Amino acid sequence: MAIIASTLNRIKSDALGCLGGADFVNGCFAAAGHVWRRRVLDPATTVSLFVLQILHGNTGIGHLPHLSGLDVSDSAYCDARSRLPVAAVAGLVERLCRQCGRCVEAAAWLGRRVLMADATGTLTPDTAALGQEWPQPSSQKPGCGFPAVKLLGLLDLATGMIVHLTATCLRSHEFSLLAGPHSALRKGDVLLADRGFCSFWHLAMLAAMSVDAVFRMHQRQVVDFTPDRPCRGTSGKKYRTGLPGSRFVRRLGHEDQVVEWRRPPTRPAWMTPEQFAAVPATLEVRELRYRVVARGRRTRVVTVATTLLDAMRYPKREVARLYGLRWEIETDFRHLKTTLKMEHLKCKSVEGVLKELMIYVLVYNLVRAAMSAAAARRAIRDANRVSFIDALRWLCSRLTGGPAATEPDLKVNPPRPGRCCPRVRKRRMKEYDLMNKPRAQYAQPQSEAEVGG
Repeated sequence: MAIIASTLNRIKSDALGCLGGADFVNGCFAAAGHVWRRRVLDPATTVSLFVLQILHGNTGIGHLPHLSGLDVSDSAYCDARSRLPVAAVAGLVERLCRQCGRCVEAAAWLGRRVLMADATGTLTPDTAALGQEWPQPSSQKPGCGFPAVKLLGLLDLATGMIVHLTATCLRSHEFSLLAGPHSALRKGDVLLADRGFCSFWHLAMLAAMSVDAVFRMHQRQVVDFTPDRPCRGTSGKKYRTGLPGSRFVRRLGHEDQVVEWRRPPTRPAWMTPEQFAAVPATLEVRELRYRVVARGRRTRVVTVATTLLDAMRYPKREVARLYGLRWEIETDFRHLKTTLKMEHLKCKSVEGVLKELMIYVLVYNLVRAAMSAAAARRAIRDANRVSFIDALRWLCSRLTGGPAATEPDLKVNPPRPGRCCPRVRKRRMKEYDLMNKPRAQYAQPQSEAEVGG
């Protein structure tokens, strides 16, 4: 861990010099009540090996002695990792990520900090304990799939760092997990997300926190930009098809208006009675619509709901540009799951999976800190243009004692506006049948009817 701390000090010595190396890490575990004997694999050494393992693509445990120079067996490392308390690992990762975030914190859009929210998923080994905690998809036959973990991430748009990550089962809705991401929001932040987060309840909760929102309009919401148009509830019928549920307030421009949303009468299942009572009866929301003219885009018309009501300070074109940057979170998830190989986790216990996810967050943020340091050194405003894989290789070389430079001088990708990346694969899969029954049944001898068929 001392190597990790010294590498971070090269990135930003004045902000991260207080980490203290191995003594600091061991002190965090001691403060959490963890007791251990004097051995080679103390908590600091175990965490540093865990970080090395994730940095090298979640490599096999047998690779660690070659990377670290420590003569430790596979079983000894696994036992040492299982002894680490989850709470202590969480506290350590939070402290390190907080320090990384402070040294590279920057405003991403019109002087405001913008945080992106979205959900993704990962798979774990097929064990009984993990299957009970995180059930596999209901469409999957028993014994033919893997337990699926749903992850709700909150990422900084300017730096790409993970601010908060919540793990839950696949069937949980994002609204039931808002307590975690909301705890990481600060007054004056802007939350950027897709239509799955757009509802009256969520916008009202964010407004109470003095946090603005930029969401794509939910597909069930009717939007009409006709001035002084009727709305549901103003005529004799309670509900009329095609009428918006919002009341027109004022026009800000072409397909840009302020409307009044009314609170739904029923309380959502994920909201407590206290939260329901605190929600106001109405909320002013800005609705705007813009067209996408770039080639290769699937979506051509985008309707956005936002609480940024000041059209002079936040013009329509800037709000549209900001929502276009929401796709950065998809690229960030790809770096996390494909480049760092987090699509399939390896730990076979619930606590092990949680600790593995925490170390992934730490490693990802370390790489992002190196990217931000390289961008600052070369006076590049957008740190996302710095090559993620080059920063990862530089960090791997530093932690394994390679001949890398002490300061990150990384590759910078040129601006590529309008780049089209369709979600298709050119490389074909091998022509093997998919697994549609438990593995043990394949080892059983087949009947003559099955052989003949």
